[in-house]
Order: sequence, then C-alpha cells, then structure tokens
Amino acid sequence: MANIVVVGLQWGDEGKGKIVDILSEKADVIVRFQGGPNAGHTVVIGNEKVILHQIPSGILHTGKKCVIGNGVVVDLETLFQEIDELKQRGFFQDDTSLLISEQSHLIMPYHKTIDVYRDQKRGKRRIGTTGRGIGPAYEDKVARVGIRIGDLIDEEIFHQKLKINLEEKNWYLREYLGADEIDFDSIYDSYQDYSKRISSYVTNTSAFIQDSIQRGENILFEGAQGCMLDVDHGTYPYVTSSNTLASQACTGSGIGVHHIDYILGVAKAYTTRVGGGPFPTELKDNVGEYLRKKGAEFGATTGRPRRCGWFDAVIARYAIDINTINGVALTKLDVLSGIDPIKVCIAYKYKGQDLKTIPFNEKMWKECTPVYEEIKGWHEDISSIKEYNDLPSTAKDYIKRIEELINTEVVMISVGERRKEAICIKELFS
Repeated sequence: MANIVVVGLQWGDEGKGKIVDILSEKADVIVRFQGGPNAGHTVVIGNEKVILHQIPSGILHTGKKCVIGNGVVVDLETLFQEIDELKQRGFFQDDTSLLISEQSHLIMPYHKTIDVYRDQKRGKRRIGTTGRGIGPAYEDKVARVGIRIGDLIDEEIFHQKLKINLEEKNWYLREYLGADEIDFDSIYDSYQDYSKRISSYVTNTSAFIQDSIQRGENILFEGAQGCMLDVDHGTYPYVTSSNTLASQACTGSGIGVHHIDYILGVAKAYTTRVGGGPFPTELKDNVGEYLRKKGAEFGATTGRPRRCGWFDAVIARYAIDINTINGVALTKLDVLSGIDPIKVCIAYKYKGQDLKTIPFNEKMWKECTPVYEEIKGWHEDISSIKEYNDLPSTAKDYIKRIEELINTEVVMISVGERRKEAICIKELFS
C-alpha cells in the first residue's frame, strides 16, 4: 500500500491532471482535497480530450473510488454539468464511484456575482480571479456563515442559512458593488432540486478514507492550482483562496499526517501562470509566444492565454522545501524541442545582490530580475519516446541540471499531451 500526494510546484497548470490519471491506474481511491471549479485538469485519452474541474481525474478509470473532500468548495450547477458530460462520453457509469464530503462548502450564486463585481471594482489592483466564486465561498467558510452540503440536505437548516446570508449579501451587492439583488425563491427552489440529486453521493468521506487506509488500499491525493498560489505561502495577494500545499491533503480530507507516504511535485519544464502577479522569468518575446502556441497554453477553465517563461529553479526549490517533496514529475518537456539554447533561472538579482530564495515583499518582486544559466537544447521530436535512456543526450543533460538545481530527483517525465506519452522512471505505488 501507499498514500501519495500530488501537488503543483509552480502557479498551477503544471499538468497534474495527466499525472494523476497515470497514477490512478494503480490507485484504489483518488481524493481531491482543496480548491473549486477554477481548477481545470486536462487528460487526453487517444484523440479525446477530457477536462475535469471538480471531480478527481481518477474518474476516467473504472473500478476506482473518487472522493471530493471537505477542503473543496463545490459548485453544484457546474458539478452536475460535469457529471452529465462524463456520462454522455462513456465515463463515470457507476454512481457509487463518486463520494462527496458532507462537510464540503457550497459555492452559491451570490458568491459568483460578488467575485466578478468586486474584482472589477479593484481596477488596477485586480487579482484576475476566474469569477467562479471560489474566494467568496472560502470567505464565508472562515466567517462561519458558509453553507455546507450537509446543510443543503436538511431543508430547514438550508432555508434558515440562505435567508440570513442573502440579507447581508444583497445589501453588499446593492450598496457597495452596485449589482442587482439575488432572489431568494429562485435559489431556494433550484437548490432543492440539487439536494435531491446530490444526496446519493454525500457521505462522511473522512471515515471512508480512514477505512480505506485500514484496508491497505493505495490512495492518491490530488491537489488543485499550485504551490505559488497558496493563500499563505504563494505570491500574495495574487493567489487562490485555499492552501495548496501537500499538508492540506490531511486537513482537506480528514486524515492524520503520518498516513502520507510520498509527496510528488509536478512542474513544467518551463513556467507559466494565469492572471496578475509576479513572474520573474516571463518572456514577452517570440520565445514566449512559441511556448504558448506549441504548449497550447490557454486556461482549461477560462480559456485565458497563459503567461510563459523559463524554468525558475528559485521557486521550484522553495516549493520543494515547504512541501517536503520526495520526487518531481517534469511535464511538457516536448515543448522545449527546437529551442536552443534553453535558459534556467538559478537566482534573482535584487539591488546588486543575488537572492537564492523568493522575496515576500510586493515591491521586491517587481524589482527582482532573473539570473540565467544557458543549457544546450535539442531539436528531435521526443513525444514517442518511452524510455529515459532513449532521450537525446541534451534533453537528459537538461533534466540532470534541473535535478541538481532543485536537489530532488525527477521520477516521471511527460513528453506529450496523451495519456501514454510519458516516461516513468520510478514506480511510486507498490
């Protein structure tokens, strides 16, 4: 048995969905432990592309149990759309394969409206949220006024909480944001329909996971976004609204820390991010455009073009340290084919001094410039390669140099978007 946590080491979009999909083949239970439908995990099976937003990537395999943990905020409207689409495409034919925590919080319509209008009101200080209501839902959770899925199933509790919340939210929408109020009856009626449909999936998922551990099953914990978007440890305030670190796998699923056996970090062979915020290695030239086009760097959830840049060993080292990463899955190595030389950021220059770790001051971020090391590139198409030793020598040199810079071994390499276009160097599940 083994319990493995998969987290992103950059600003999200590292390819965690594909890595989780590959590992799910040998997992019994796949748990999503934080985030909401702002995540977009893309898996390509044959010529078919599947984008998952809230349901764990393991749902694409039969015979697996997929869990949406208590740390996730759930949008029922889009969740049902996701379920229906999966079923129409021949996936998720067994309803017992999905379990949703009764403690997970709901994203309500007023959360989405607040998210959009408030970010617009910030003007130049916009964070660039997806507008999916994630932040406001987590705010209500912390403020102890959130509505949980377990509350929805109890009609009396749901009615009471929704009435109280709408009184406050409508005042805020009307008086501060200048938006239209939200009608109580329309929300209440639609969510009563949701309640009937969701109830069969809802359970005490913490107890289920504990039982799975006792049975010696392989469990895979799937994070959303990336380490640098962590609300505490990322590039604040340009972050998401939840903790994205490996430690959140325990809090967001209801297990003890000693149950985790291995932590896998996922990083692109270059770097991307969506929205505003610091990005020292960002390329605003032809190379950046080449990476965007060849890597299809557009948000799976929003379609927004991603900002692209060179691999940043400074943030990778930081992410590895605070997550206690055991090994790294390096994705999209194939996108670098044809670029020569390739640059890697090994430090930041700030007022004449070299910084070996990230700053936490917004002004310092803006004044940091990357210190680069050049590595010889390769021109071969590597997407069909299955064994590490068959990679071009310069590609192996690039991987080895990254391992040296981040002081962590690379255990898996993605060389294409399809499920089978990957090189597994080390077997993680026993």
